[in-house]
Amino acid sequence: MRVRTVAAPVVGIVVFFGLWELVVRLGNVRPIVLRAPSGIVRFLIDNPRAYWKATQVTAAHAGIALAASLAIALVIGALLASSRFAEEATNPVVTLVQVTPFVVYLPSVVLWLGAGNPPVLVIATLVCLPAFVFAAVSGLRSADPAAVELLASVDASWWEQLVRLRFPSALPALSTAARYNIGLVLIAVYLVEGRNYETSGLGFLGRRADSFNEADGVWATVFCMAALGVIGLTLIGVVDRRLLRWHASQRA
Repeated sequence: MRVRTVAAPVVGIVVFFGLWELVVRLGNVRPIVLRAPSGIVRFLIDNPRAYWKATQVTAAHAGIALAASLAIALVIGALLASSRFAEEATNPVVTLVQVTPFVVYLPSVVLWLGAGNPPVLVIATLVCLPAFVFAAVSGLRSADPAAVELLASVDASWWEQLVRLRFPSALPALSTAARYNIGLVLIAVYLVEGRNYETSGLGFLGRRADSFNEADGVWATVFCMAALGVIGLTLIGVVDRRLLRWHASQRA
């Protein structure tokens, strides 16, 4: 089982990059349109320090924003799950946050908070918040009614019910939201890093390469962003197998 868990993703990635390489080589695709994986890897090997540091900055931004949005969503979700009126009053606001393109108000946030990390973290956290809030509310309410009655019969407090029953019940929904938010947080971080008047992060490198029409630099940042996404999803999978051993999704 463990061999299959490791081998299956490796086979999938090898096949994907193999097909990508064939399409570029056999189709004579121009580098500015699509760079071959072998060319991207060679470029990264020739410029390891800049992209390694930029990847670390982007990963830190994404990780902090994801953790912050999850923590805030759990607080909001716990309050909304206990009150239908509060949920119905808050849903339109959360929906507005979700559907409003953050690139529209990105310059205003940068001007408001200044250059550097603050606008990156604020916008990335805000982008991830709606999915976590919706998942937290539905997950907290999905607790087994019989178990809820049992805890109530022994005079368990609201906090004890939340920690011992409702939060574990919400973990599958939160895990699904986290998988969805991995892509969102990386996109948000990348775009804000390119416009926050700083010279760090993959977003800055990508924007600079694009302004000089450097295809290798642009595709190198895409490659690094994809690698961060794969690593993030893999980590979520590892956490799932440890925290959700009791859930049906982990017992196949």
